[in-house]
Amino acid sequence: MTSDDSDLATLATILNHEFEHTEVLRRAVTHASAEPRAWNAYERLEFLGDRVLALVVAEQLLDRFPHEREGAIAKRHVNLVRREALAQVARTIDLGRFLILSRGEDDAGSRNSDTILSDAMEAVIGALYLDGGLEAARRFILTEWNRLLELDLRPPQDPKTTLQEWAQGRKLALPRYVTVTQSGPAHAPEFTVQVIVEGQEPTTGIGRSKRLAEQAAAAELIKRVGA
Repeated sequence: MTSDDSDLATLATILNHEFEHTEVLRRAVTHASAEPRAWNAYERLEFLGDRVLALVVAEQLLDRFPHEREGAIAKRHVNLVRREALAQVARTIDLGRFLILSRGEDDAGSRNSDTILSDAMEAVIGALYLDGGLEAARRFILTEWNRLLELDLRPPQDPKTTLQEWAQGRKLALPRYVTVTQSGPAHAPEFTVQVIVEGQEPTTGIGRSKRLAEQAAAAELIKRVGA
């Protein structure tokens, strides 16, 4: 399924950039399933956009939190460049409706897949960088990622890290995570994970990735023990 020029113009307006080379934007929203020439799909731009995003977010954090230690900055950075954050921004700008997918991928619901949305979001950032330079990419990133920052200005603490520190403080073995089930289609899986800590009843978490399910399980146990 293809995206016409009016769709690309609408997306360019959302991105607040007038593209000199429209084809680079078209490539950024083209999934490999719809492009027989693999090099012409979004993967190469995704690789570039990942690096541009990491740089701009790092600069943003150092400027926004001048007195924060490197460890806290690093946690914020991980939180802001992870797949879930990218997918959240992609949904905010309705990127899914602009994606060029094969009929099979479209029917499978890939326009709402965290993986595909996050990959395409990185590709779009790469396209902004190639067409307009770092300033075009920075302008978009600062606008959209600042909204994520405003949701919680406290340094993020991974529940798994908190639980591990709690266990270590009591000289217990490190928490152990066991995947109980995996269900759902490939583009939208659901994982159920159990965390086991010596002397505690196991707790269970559910998430769209193993990592999210592990964090949910850890958060539940933290709540129980009052850590």
